[in-house]
Amino acid sequence: MGRVLFVVTNHSELGSTGQKTGYYLSEVAHPFHVLHEAGYEIDFVSPKGGKAPMDPKSYKLDDPINRAFWETHGKRLDETLAPEQVDPSRYVAIFYAGGHGTMWDFPESEAIARIAASIYERGGAIGAVCHGPSGLIPIKLSNGRPLVEGRRINSFTNEEEQAVQLDKVVPFLLETRLKELGAIHVSVKNFAAHVEVDDRIVTGQNPASAEGVGRALVEVLNRLSVPA
Repeated sequence: MGRVLFVVTNHSELGSTGQKTGYYLSEVAHPFHVLHEAGYEIDFVSPKGGKAPMDPKSYKLDDPINRAFWETHGKRLDETLAPEQVDPSRYVAIFYAGGHGTMWDFPESEAIARIAASIYERGGAIGAVCHGPSGLIPIKLSNGRPLVEGRRINSFTNEEEQAVQLDKVVPFLLETRLKELGAIHVSVKNFAAHVEVDDRIVTGQNPASAEGVGRALVEVLNRLSVPA
């Protein structure tokens, strides 16, 4: 069916709180499960390569999909690809997994942004969930315009950030930054599942949206013809 590139964070410190963060397990495991079941091969990349830390608050193995992923594929996140090891032409889609750690390193990764732009401009798809859309911020297309400009985009909202009392901890508010770039930010009530699809861009609001993003991404890929 093709290959999908999953992007995960290398960042493990939650600002100056002394708490740990990283990627959010279900936001990797649930989309992975959906895409893997649909026949896609998946590789992992991070801004620096190597180990991608998991947010300890997301280590919930009572969720059977989380458990199956962790037991079968979890070790792969200790040795993610570095951007320079990635050939964008091998992938039909790129997916940005969430977790608060992404807010520190995804927006700074010009290298992954170039990979994403290449995949998209070859006719591929881009997906992201929760804080994962922070990775969309640096993506510029060959015409110089931001990827998100004029697009319906979803992400963890300002209200949700305030509800978890991290609005003063994260380096910026994601919803606000996306709007500043010209995105049409579409959201629903706090922590409800919501997925937004705009052509070949699929975004989800929060952890509850992770499986839905995976399913929507599969639907988008089913109607695409991306050169291998």
